[in-house]
Amino acid sequence: MTKSKLEYIWLDGNKPTQSLRSKTKIEENFSGKLEDCKNWSFDGSSTSQAKGGSSDCILVPVYICVDPQRKNGYLVMCEVLNADGTAHETNGRADIEDDDNDFWFGFEQEYFLYDMATNMPLGFPVGGYPRPQGPYYCSVGAQNAYGREIIEEHLDACIDAGLNIEGINAEVAAGQWEYQIFAKGAKRAGDEIWVARYLLERITEKYGVYVNYHCKPLGDTDWNGSGMHANFSNTLLRTGGKKEIFDKVCEAFRPLIKEHIDVYGADNHLRLTGKHETASIDDFSYGVSDRGASIRIPMLVPKNGWKGYMEDRRPNSAADPYKVAARIIKTVKPITA
Repeated sequence: MTKSKLEYIWLDGNKPTQSLRSKTKIEENFSGKLEDCKNWSFDGSSTSQAKGGSSDCILVPVYICVDPQRKNGYLVMCEVLNADGTAHETNGRADIEDDDNDFWFGFEQEYFLYDMATNMPLGFPVGGYPRPQGPYYCSVGAQNAYGREIIEEHLDACIDAGLNIEGINAEVAAGQWEYQIFAKGAKRAGDEIWVARYLLERITEKYGVYVNYHCKPLGDTDWNGSGMHANFSNTLLRTGGKKEIFDKVCEAFRPLIKEHIDVYGADNHLRLTGKHETASIDDFSYGVSDRGASIRIPMLVPKNGWKGYMEDRRPNSAADPYKVAARIIKTVKPITA
């Protein structure tokens, strides 16, 4: 008889930014299949998702992969439902209108690794700053790259788990890194980003380091913030073959600045200043190969006959990929050629 460890993972009710929670369920002779994962419950009063007098919330498994760090282990991403079976208000995944998986998303997850002892990013001396930005982006060498052993372990864990991670790199600031995950289907992309975040947070526990997802942890300084750029496409963008289609899709975003910013992560006004490769939070712009625009159209799109994808650069590093995808789909889906 084999006993398997199923780590049920969900998003709590913390505001303005939700956190990950998890607990382990032991199953005998488990098949490893999502359909054989049972619903479970948890105490929502301890996660800001219910009151003590009626505290049960339901965990519904929606995605499963191998747990690369546990023998006979699985990671089970879950949606949260109320006791009556309706979607909990914290359940952003339930709002995604992409049942046919027509939308493809590639999220670029930036983050800082913070030293628990100094409460500063790795590479920052106590009470001061390292050399200015410049040598850290895509860097190599102990004087430039801080925490590589952590991000390499995370990369291996994501690959071993079966996540579709497409790359990693050191980012512009010291102690800042990025990984990219792509999926055909908005829900799947969100599932994999959250599982990858979970793995990263669990890995950093043993290093005395924590992951800081705040979009501008160093405040009003000359250091880049962190984003979660959302690359997206649907059949129209992938096959349309006209510049006018890309213009039409981008223009659909223009009157909806507030609606998008509302779900693109807390404190984004600190990051979207028009500096450090960002557009102003109050403006909307787009352009080919323009990293200072709200939406960037990759230079390969016109070279490929105006077929491809675009990148919304405004979502920040702490944003919920489910909510980001849901909002983008709501804006883009009604548009036709």
